[in-house]
Amino acid sequence: MKLKKIWIIIALGLGLSLGLASCSSASGTKQFTTAELATYDGLNGHKAYIAVSGKVYDVTTAQGWHNGSHQGVQAGQDLTVIITSAPHGTSVLKDLKIVGTLVN
Repeated sequence: MKLKKIWIIIALGLGLSLGLASCSSASGTKQFTTAELATYDGLNGHKAYIAVSGKVYDVTTAQGWHNGSHQGVQAGQDLTVIITSAPHGTSVLKDLKIVGTLVN
């Protein structure tokens, strides 16, 4: 009887932890503050992230981005305004991985 209770507790625990894991991966992405986004500048081995219209994109290995820099623009920033004047506009974003959302 005691062994049966232990197995029930273990099964419930596994079920809850699996449920939470799938919920967090399905429900959302990481939220970045402006200050946190700034640390993803692509320099000194850091990943390179940019934000556009509230979404945070990984440009670490994107074509045209080297050491977090693209056409004089450094990663780690909200580029919503800047990208509108770029020749490619927002069309390049479709090929990038979204890693989170920008919050203030």
